[in-house]
Amino acid sequence: MKKGLLDFGRLKVSVNLPDYAEILSMGEAKLLKDTAAAELCRKLQAPSGCPPLEAIMRQKLQSNPRARAVLVVSDNTRPVPYSGENGILLPVVEALIRGGLSPSQLFLLVATGTHRPMREEELRAMIDPRILELEIAVLNHNCRDAEELVFLGTTSRGTGAFINRHYVESDIKILTGLVESHFMTGVSGGRKSICPGLEGEETISILHSAAYLDSPAARDLVLEGNPCHQDALEAAKMVPPDMIINVTLDKNYNPTGVFIGELEQAHLEAVRKLKSYVTIPVNKKYDLVITHGGFVGVNHYQSAKAAVIASYIIQEGGICILAASLSDPDPIGSENYKKTVSRLKNEGTKRFLKLIFDPSWVFVPEQWQAQMWCRLFTKIPQEHLIYCCEELPEESFAYLPGKDARTIAPVKSGLQELVEQSVDYAIKELRGILGREPSIAFLADGPYGIPITSDKEVDR
Repeated sequence: MKKGLLDFGRLKVSVNLPDYAEILSMGEAKLLKDTAAAELCRKLQAPSGCPPLEAIMRQKLQSNPRARAVLVVSDNTRPVPYSGENGILLPVVEALIRGGLSPSQLFLLVATGTHRPMREEELRAMIDPRILELEIAVLNHNCRDAEELVFLGTTSRGTGAFINRHYVESDIKILTGLVESHFMTGVSGGRKSICPGLEGEETISILHSAAYLDSPAARDLVLEGNPCHQDALEAAKMVPPDMIINVTLDKNYNPTGVFIGELEQAHLEAVRKLKSYVTIPVNKKYDLVITHGGFVGVNHYQSAKAAVIASYIIQEGGICILAASLSDPDPIGSENYKKTVSRLKNEGTKRFLKLIFDPSWVFVPEQWQAQMWCRLFTKIPQEHLIYCCEELPEESFAYLPGKDARTIAPVKSGLQELVEQSVDYAIKELRGILGREPSIAFLADGPYGIPITSDKEVDR
């Protein structure tokens, strides 16, 4: 038997796989010679395409001695190193204070997009405690509070840009985040900290509209021609940051690069680094694809990212096994997500897609994630998704697409047994359908390693 590792960041589970299963994994990345914090301190002095932080502060404080600085941070669905040996926040805070700002002139702004606000205990777990000891304010973005948004104009595609007021009104603007593959915008990081991170719900809805997501370019690692990326970048440049600080990580969440500078230039440098090791060359499709939700898969909503990656390499009519460790207080997602994913199950994939493209359809926020599940379900029947987790209420599968692995494995089985028995079940099913042994792929990196069939897929 081969061994496969389900790495959720918070939890690691080893599973047994058939000897003939192919384990597909991203390449090895060259790690930083020093800590991310040390690399950051060096690059603050020589960023790409913008002045050093010290020069930015000097100019801002000369204009306004009471200037305020905002550090935009991601929420805890992203493994950004905000604390510990590789923590990227504390060195920036210390540099801002050395440059003449008091802690009361600084604040952290969590770019939640449409996600729920982070709770106090979650913030304490994510942010370096030395920052919190300085009593620096931490705010959650609220995309539904119109009073907290400022209208900045309209993009060339006609999208109105409504951006968080606290960010817009800050004198010094610094974005932080992780650059990883993203199944809609190509990659995360850069402009995504503003759009959709700090946008109003109406704007986010346009960026995630059925038409935008229907574009072939709205996929992992593609920026050129990607309407989600291009519209977000245009909106972000209406109120650009003074500096971005982005990191890239390897499969073990170790930093592989720190990229500091102007919004586009530093971000593209990070993207090039990411593409150098996250792609997985493949030359065929598989009857059975086994994957997992990774760190980001904290609920069913986020698990769609792994499903989309699996769709790239699964045979028509194949079976997908998706394992997840759901740490979010609501293991499914928001009420809007529940509403639309239930519609997907009840209507069926083809009818659901027809409905959301109908001119009479009333857009529902977070319908985009149900649409992304369709990328898998246009390849395989919904019942050919086997979802392995212990946290979802069993009754939720009355409205969630796919098969609950607990109906295959004995009640109270752990995640390892759920996956292994699901694999045995899927192999038997596929043998009956195909009349031969099924080909099997295990996506070791879950939503992070990106299978590609040609270089053209990542050259855009």
